[in-house]
Amino acid sequence: MRHEEASGTRGLRHWAGQLVRFGVVQARACAFAVALLAGIGASRLLAPLPVARYDLVLVYGVLLTVVARRAGWETRRDTAVIAVCHVVGLLFELVKVHLGSWSYPEDALTKIAGVPLYGGFMYAAVASYVCRARRLMRLRYTRYRATVTTLVAAAVYLNFFTHHWIPDLRWPLAVAMTAATAGTWVGFSVGAHRYRMPLAVGFVLIGFFLWVAENAATYAGAWSYPQQLTGWQPVPLAKFGAWSLLISVTFVLVEHLAASRPGRRAGRAEPGRRPPQVSDSFKTG
Repeated sequence: MRHEEASGTRGLRHWAGQLVRFGVVQARACAFAVALLAGIGASRLLAPLPVARYDLVLVYGVLLTVVARRAGWETRRDTAVIAVCHVVGLLFELVKVHLGSWSYPEDALTKIAGVPLYGGFMYAAVASYVCRARRLMRLRYTRYRATVTTLVAAAVYLNFFTHHWIPDLRWPLAVAMTAATAGTWVGFSVGAHRYRMPLAVGFVLIGFFLWVAENAATYAGAWSYPQQLTGWQPVPLAKFGAWSLLISVTFVLVEHLAASRPGRRAGRAEPGRRPPQVSDSFKTG
């Protein structure tokens, strides 16, 4: 009995330690996003300045990108990937704002067609997280079908525009993405142990936390949905599903650009690294 109690205590300590390690790594991966959101929130607390708040946030985002590169948060390739996602996100913003999905109600010199140029940093922050998590947790994929996943992700991106004119295909695309990623596992390291989970589950988890972050961002005045113009209220839960789909677009962009680097293709072990210990618990990979 004592042996079983001691074994149970060790098991609890192990999982508690792993949970803490996982949280620390996630916090490191989110450093850029947290710093960006904190800066946007802080900008609302400043006394009136001769510079528009959106313009100030743009300068802050550029400086934050430089700091992230200098501090080693991101590699040169990461910065290039993040820049691509910034442009893709900015195009997304231009169309959605034009269609009235949300708005940036404040004036600024750096607004184009109603969208401040800092708007692309929201998507850059998500790309930064994906790049950082990929490196810090040594993400590797098994049975990843790049072509079909990319095609579905492209359809997801287009559907966010076309649903304004034709029927919304969000649910069929969710089914298609589930099918495209069926059997695809993402392996990740926490300390000396390796774990794995279905890629689709990863999309859903990231989508949930992006929805939480979106609530914080709209509260901080980063942008406003029509129902928030007269006073802040929580972002509809439906946006959780939208983010779970949209994260696939960022994922395939990062993977295509990262996989083009020799020796870094998904599923390959990093050269010169000793393989981490594989745990026998929680869907080991």
